[in-house]
Amino acid sequence: MSEAGGDRGCGSPAPQRAPWSLVATTAALCLVTATSMWTAGAAPMTREEKQKLGNQVLEMFDHAYGNYMEHAYPADELMPLTCRGRIRGEEPSRGDVDDALGKFSLTLIDSLDTLVVLNKTKEFEDAVKKVLRDVNLDNDVVVSVFETNIRVLGGLLGGHSLAIMLKEKGEYMQWYNDELLQMAKQLGYKLLPAFNTTSGLPYPRINLKFGIRKPEARTGTETDTCTACAGTLILEFAALSRFTGATIFEEYARKALDFLWEKRQRSSNLVGVTINIHTGDWVRKDSGVGAGIDSYYEYLLKAYVLLGDDSFLERFNTHYDAIMRYISQPPLLLDVHIHKPMLNARTWMDALLAFFPGLQVLKGDIRPAIETHEMLYQVIKKHNFLPEAFTTDFRVHWAQHPLRPEFAESTYFLYKATGDPYYLEVGKTLIENLNKYARVPCGFAAMKDVRTGSHEDRMDSFFLAEMFKYLYLLFADKEDIIFDIEDYIFTTEAHLLPLWLSTTNHSVSKKSTTSEYIELDDSNFDWTCPNTQILFPNDPLYAQSIREPLKNVVDKSCPRGVIRVREESFRSGSRPPLRARDFMATNPEHLEILKKMGVSLIHLKDGRVQLVQHAIQAASSIDAEDGLRFMQEMIELSSQQQKEQQLPPRAVQIVSHPFFGRVVLTAGPAQFGLDLSKHKETRGFVASSKPYNGCSELTNPEAVMGKIALLLRGQCMFAEKARNIQNAGAIGGIVIDDNEGSSSDTAPLFQMAGDGKDTDDIKIPMLFLFSKEGSIILDAIREYEEVEVLLSDKAKDRDPETENESQNQSAEQTTPGSQEVDLVDGASPEDSPLNSHPESSSPAATDSATASASPSQQNSDPTENHGPPGFDGECTYLDEDEEQSETEEDSNPNVSWGKEAQPMHPILANWNEDMEAIEMMEKEMEKREMMKGEL
Repeated sequence: MSEAGGDRGCGSPAPQRAPWSLVATTAALCLVTATSMWTAGAAPMTREEKQKLGNQVLEMFDHAYGNYMEHAYPADELMPLTCRGRIRGEEPSRGDVDDALGKFSLTLIDSLDTLVVLNKTKEFEDAVKKVLRDVNLDNDVVVSVFETNIRVLGGLLGGHSLAIMLKEKGEYMQWYNDELLQMAKQLGYKLLPAFNTTSGLPYPRINLKFGIRKPEARTGTETDTCTACAGTLILEFAALSRFTGATIFEEYARKALDFLWEKRQRSSNLVGVTINIHTGDWVRKDSGVGAGIDSYYEYLLKAYVLLGDDSFLERFNTHYDAIMRYISQPPLLLDVHIHKPMLNARTWMDALLAFFPGLQVLKGDIRPAIETHEMLYQVIKKHNFLPEAFTTDFRVHWAQHPLRPEFAESTYFLYKATGDPYYLEVGKTLIENLNKYARVPCGFAAMKDVRTGSHEDRMDSFFLAEMFKYLYLLFADKEDIIFDIEDYIFTTEAHLLPLWLSTTNHSVSKKSTTSEYIELDDSNFDWTCPNTQILFPNDPLYAQSIREPLKNVVDKSCPRGVIRVREESFRSGSRPPLRARDFMATNPEHLEILKKMGVSLIHLKDGRVQLVQHAIQAASSIDAEDGLRFMQEMIELSSQQQKEQQLPPRAVQIVSHPFFGRVVLTAGPAQFGLDLSKHKETRGFVASSKPYNGCSELTNPEAVMGKIALLLRGQCMFAEKARNIQNAGAIGGIVIDDNEGSSSDTAPLFQMAGDGKDTDDIKIPMLFLFSKEGSIILDAIREYEEVEVLLSDKAKDRDPETENESQNQSAEQTTPGSQEVDLVDGASPEDSPLNSHPESSSPAATDSATASASPSQQNSDPTENHGPPGFDGECTYLDEDEEQSETEEDSNPNVSWGKEAQPMHPILANWNEDMEAIEMMEKEMEKREMMKGEL
């Protein structure tokens, strides 16, 4: 997401660059050269070591790309757990995340320029021919304008850029005659109707065949869009105009950017997350550098680099000054309110902000880039991957990780800026973690939960478009790449656009204008090479000295120190504001402070205490801000206390041939039996119990003796099932949901409760799997007969070097048995609890559920009732509720999209990626005027 760095000297212009745009490249590239002379904090990596790691990246890409082409193409994406393609309309809808899929072979188009960067020119030529032969852009599908622009339009333009480069070299693509560019132009015109609004901001979605607002289009009624969705168009649209001479694309993208700039909050110079596309009113008034805004800032700076329009740099610098003034709380980047920027809007960060250190490299602000990157790396070292969201004290907030590339991107650019081999070691860690925890037989699977290591049947196209590109470039020397990477700029999807576009077809009627420009510190507007003697002292340990204080920031987990209490909040002679963690309802002084902050305390009939804030009743505006912060802290504290009462999810890991631990299923724990987080993991072969429901004495005790018994949910209490299989000699049990089609991807996970009696007699571990996860094991039994699994609190390392040994052990095993292994690398589950929603699964358990939770905590959504009431006992739900969307009907008889189903049943994902984050943040912001917190 930042410009490709390099070693060109300060005075050496890029080919075909005009003098007015030369400063755009050299401002960043001169920084790259200067800083790499000073930084030498870690031992250098040898050329042989770098080549070995580069070759490893190539092999990983071949594994991902090859499996997509073999098992998924021409579908948009690969489902790596079930070895088949994800086809829009044939899988249950995952909500907004499916808007990236348009039946246009998304992964293939997104991977085009990656093939060239990785020196796979023959494969690139074949891929281009497949795109021209097979891809149809006229499908009756509703797609995201934003995703289609950055992935498909950007992919076609990146492919075209490198196709003409290869053709000029004279060896490959000699037949090429701008066919990809013509497809890009066709797609560009299909996206233009989305801009038919009074503001010039595009609708968030469009039908590729029918456009906007027609009855058959099934879209065009939306009123809101995210800032990044409307502000991340200028690079691709301007490049399309410069390549083709059709100025309309660049004009539309500029108009959208102009409108966003005009609607910024003038006192803070920040923008919100969501805006009304018709009125320009901010719908979501929180501001940060993560989901919903991220690439808007990125494209302002890169539009200046690519197009040479000074106004874009002025805008970026104005925003950047506000970001560093309000949002940056080193090493954290926390969202704030655009109208009250001294007030934090939330106490957690999302993974998308990991791109920001890379953008700061392009800006030339290295120190905060090093600080934030190091903080993120410490989080990764704790969880193996960067969780989708984590709190200011580095606990997991959302546990998913869809193999995002932003951290690898920032790692690459920091290495280019500093030359510090430390960042090569960081890249090596990323490679190792991907191979250990995400690699599966048919590709790389997203992590459903970074704490347990469980997988999601998902491999997004951006994984191939970005991750392997940045990792390969990190370890590649200049001679390893067949073209000069410095002649190109990276889009937000890491597609390559040539810098010479700045002087080509420059016929847009007028440049963007920056109105009401406010004067800032002159140092923030350096448009030439910075004074590196000042920014970067002649100290070979400079970067290391910045990182060192952050080495233990995650392990210390001191939340008191990371939420900034600004000096402006303290009045002369007054005490610091009351913090939620210190509040006592019986303290008269505390009650008086609440009153001053406009907070009322209400005693409810059921014994609970409720807090309500009315800002208008506060003694002053400063007291009102203190009250709002207090309410946010109280809500966070209450939520955290609820989480800590719940057990985290567990993992069922298939360790026998041919899985070797690479398939990990998310399992619900039990409130009885062996606690896998405190004792030992349990390993053994699985066997079905008879009767399958396990509600009476087993008739096949010899089959389950020394094994892990499989049981069907229903007909009796969970504890009764556990006692029956334990009496038969089983060493553990897995209960599989009887509601066919249920999945942890589409339903909240829960923990199995006891039967109201003393359950100390149950000594074996018990775990719960939904139907689709359970079917993975059942299908494996049918195909391989003997299946060995590991029951644990989190997935164990899956080192490829141990696979042969494991396979030999499996072959030599003549009598199926089990073994218990000492728990290793066991992170305390209390360190990262999930949100919980107590709920009963049977009438018998209703009373106990009500007694253990307040009425407001009960889940009353009738859609959450999974199947008919059974008698298994109380089921306490662990995951946050997820709205399930209806499957979108979509047909195109002209293309055959079916693929022969693999033996394994699918694990159907239902996770709403970035927009889920936006929806959840909206719920928080709805409490802004009247926030309620329960003690």
